[in-house]
Amino acid sequence: MASRLIRKAPHEAENPIEVSLRESFQIVEPKLRPPFLLTIPTQEEYSNLNRAILYGILCESHLANVHIKHLHGIVTDGYGYFTSLLINIVNEVYGKLFDSVKRQLIWVAHETMHVSAVGFDGLMVAFLRQIAGGDFSEGNLWLCFEMVSLFLSKWESLLEEDPSVLTFALYVFLRLLADHCRISNVERIEALKRIEIEFCVKMLREQLCLCLKIGRDLLRLLQDLVHKPEFCAIWKDLLLNPSSFRTEGFADITQIYRTRTSSRYFLLRITPEMESQVRFLLTHVKLGSQKRYQVWFTKKFLATPERETLLIDIVRFICCAHHPSNEIIQSDVIQRWAVIGWLLKSGKKNHVEANMKLSLFYDWLFFDDKVDNIMNLEPAILLMVHSIPKYIDMTHSLLEFLFILLDNYDLDRKAMVLGGISSAFHILVRKGVVQSLDVLVSCDMLSPYLKERLRKLLPDLQLHYSREFTREQHPM
Repeated sequence: MASRLIRKAPHEAENPIEVSLRESFQIVEPKLRPPFLLTIPTQEEYSNLNRAILYGILCESHLANVHIKHLHGIVTDGYGYFTSLLINIVNEVYGKLFDSVKRQLIWVAHETMHVSAVGFDGLMVAFLRQIAGGDFSEGNLWLCFEMVSLFLSKWESLLEEDPSVLTFALYVFLRLLADHCRISNVERIEALKRIEIEFCVKMLREQLCLCLKIGRDLLRLLQDLVHKPEFCAIWKDLLLNPSSFRTEGFADITQIYRTRTSSRYFLLRITPEMESQVRFLLTHVKLGSQKRYQVWFTKKFLATPERETLLIDIVRFICCAHHPSNEIIQSDVIQRWAVIGWLLKSGKKNHVEANMKLSLFYDWLFFDDKVDNIMNLEPAILLMVHSIPKYIDMTHSLLEFLFILLDNYDLDRKAMVLGGISSAFHILVRKGVVQSLDVLVSCDMLSPYLKERLRKLLPDLQLHYSREFTREQHPM
């Protein structure tokens, strides 16, 4: 039977999601036309009706209003089951859907938001994750435009019903803007940038109290946009005139630096498929067997130069949102530091490489063991240590970049950055992530300047601690 939802090659089996929806539609199709039955359905009948109505909405756009009215009439669970079906479709098969089906998904998303459906926040997150970074294809730009338009059009109701969704959207569109602003004089991208800027500025100016929940990565993203006048003005006010935001309790950006960003935000910038592949690599692929997986990953997700910016998000995700178990750490599975080393070598553009390194070290700058997680620090130190001696250029490059950050990142808060970096080194040794820093300080291949900087940074550090757990050193 010809697929009406999902594009598939002739040799491909039918997708089980489509099969389930279509079968329900075929079973109850006579009941999907008015006048609708007024009997109370059983649980099985209710599930079938939900699936059938959704299939009708997606495949019969001319009858979508009839179907949604039918749904309103039968719903008994706050639309929870219906919304879960939508989330499953967006997460699992969005990229394979026909364009007409994607348009219907956006239409029904508006409807679920209008009725405050149970789980609509999860649906919004699912859509946001499908907007790929560095992707300037027509379909991706369309989804981006539709979503930012939805957030602006439903602004008031979102503030009332679930304002946290707005913070997720802000994180996504700030990050996307950094990509979009690198393209100029393309009308469809110019139009998209205007509405993205409108949304982000509205959030930052009118709802800073919500924005602050993002934590320190809010500032990391903003700094990539200070070349735009609107964001330059916001940055100056954050630094010099915080009272202009009229946000109770906010007095200085130091408060933002000290707030760790939840891993939920890093998940927003990689698609579910990409997340699945990265986690598979880091939990099942043995060191030495990773080459073919890396080649496949590059072809699938990093095929064009514009997609390089995804590397920044992947590094941040690996550092902050994928924390392996001790069993994995002590196994022969490829470790996070080795994957990040590969990703760093994959970046060809200077601004991408610099932002990848910033993503790797960002939590070092403000580390506080009372709120921060040592696992966010681990990949950077292990990459520096394990790159000696075979990849000494990597060690040198990373250590040099860390000191550049110390000297230049925020001169007004240099003491804070110094304290963060110093605390990071201390806890990494104290907790046994590395046995000592001798491997760096005594390395003949490392520049004398960097070794001296390390000694001055950590004059009181005992270089040897008993290790709390063991880690094998592997080549990259």
